[in-house]
Amino acid sequence: MSLTVKQESFVNKYIECGNASEAYRHAYDYEKMKSTTVNRKAKELMENGKITARLDELRAISAERNAVTVDSLTKELEEARVMATDQEAAQAMIAATMGKAKLHGIGLERKEITGKDGESLMPTGLTVTFVGVDE
Repeated sequence: MSLTVKQESFVNKYIECGNASEAYRHAYDYEKMKSTTVNRKAKELMENGKITARLDELRAISAERNAVTVDSLTKELEEARVMATDQEAAQAMIAATMGKAKLHGIGLERKEITGKDGESLMPTGLTVTFVGVDE
């Protein structure tokens, strides 16, 4: 399956934005077209078998890449924590527990940014969180 450069550009933009008309405007010369023409041409592209196959291919790649979730990482860290507990490896157990806490935003160190005179440089009501930053 081979797409033209413009078709591939359309597909990539569609994956990025989810809007066929916007993807069409990104990939093709549309300045002299009415918006209804752009919409019709975008619809035609979305019905093209080669384009739908490429979209399915890119969606599958994206789904596989994004299969890592907070839940899957939490599960892995819990498995590591259990193994460390079974081996009585306190340091590894603590590291796995802290990894889970960081993943879930628990127990993060909060720091305020101040200027030379000690005055806060942060807008009122804003807190910046630094994770894994040592002083």
